[in-house]
Amino acid sequence: MVLPKITVIIATYNKTDWLEKVLHGYSIQTYEDFEIIIADDGSTEETKALIDRFKKDCQVEITHCWHEDKGYRRQKILNESIVMAKYDYILFTDGDCIPRVDFVETHARHAEKGYFLSGGYCKLPMDISEAIDEDDIKSKRCFEVKWLKKQGTLSGKNILKLSAKDGFADFLNAVTPTGATFNNCNSSAWKSDLIAINGYDERMQYGGPDRELGERLVNNGIRTKQIRYTGICLHLDHPRSYKTKESIDKNLKIRAYTKKQKVTRTPYGIEKLQNY
Repeated sequence: MVLPKITVIIATYNKTDWLEKVLHGYSIQTYEDFEIIIADDGSTEETKALIDRFKKDCQVEITHCWHEDKGYRRQKILNESIVMAKYDYILFTDGDCIPRVDFVETHARHAEKGYFLSGGYCKLPMDISEAIDEDDIKSKRCFEVKWLKKQGTLSGKNILKLSAKDGFADFLNAVTPTGATFNNCNSSAWKSDLIAINGYDERMQYGGPDRELGERLVNNGIRTKQIRYTGICLHLDHPRSYKTKESIDKNLKIRAYTKKQKVTRTPYGIEKLQNY
C-alpha cells in the first residue's frame, strides 16, 4: 500500500507559545512524507521569527502563508494555503493542537478516495496546557494519562481517547454515536475534492465554517470516515475573543441554506483569490 504524501495546514494567529509546542510535535512524527503550511491570519513578526527558527532545524519543509491583519479572515488564508499545497492530500489542524507521534501517519493510512477523515481532540484545561514543555512532547509523556492527571484534571472521555489502542480504538471509531464532521483541528481530505467545492466560504467567521465545508463535501458525494479514537491531538486551552453571537448566527444561516439547498460549491471561495 502506497501512502499519500501529505500537506499539513496549521491555522494560527498570534499565539507563538502554543504554536511552538505544536511544531515540536510535528518534528517527531513517525511518518515523514509531509510538508507544513502555516496559515497565518495576520500575526506579528514574533510568529515569523518562530517559524524561521524551526525552518533551520526541521527535516520537514515549512512554508509561512501570511496576509495582513484586517480582522478575522481565517477562511481566506486557509483557501490560499489549499492552493499552495504541493501534495494531493491535505490535513487541517490548528496552532493550538499538539499531534501525537503517529498523527500524520494515521491520516495517511486511512486516506481513501471518495472520503474525508474526521478526527477528534483531547481538550485540555489551562493548567495542563501551560505545564507541557518541549521535553514532555519529545518524550511523548504528555500523551500519557498518568502524567496528564498529575498536572491537572483530565475528563473521562479524554482518558478513553488516550487509552484506546489498536483494535479497541478502531472498534470505538466504528460504534461512536458522534457524527464524522469536518473539524479544522483534525480533519483531512483530497485537494481535488476541496477545489471541486471551491474551498472555504470566506463570508463565514468563527463558529462552524469547517463544518459547512464538510457539509458541502458530503453534498458533492464525498463520504465520511471516523478516526476519532486513532488520530489523536491535544487541544491547548485559550480564550476566544473573536467568538460573537453575530458571527455564530450568520454562520448558522449559511449552514442551514447549504443543507436545505444541498449546496456543493460556494461562490465565495478559492476562485475569488487573486491570480488563482
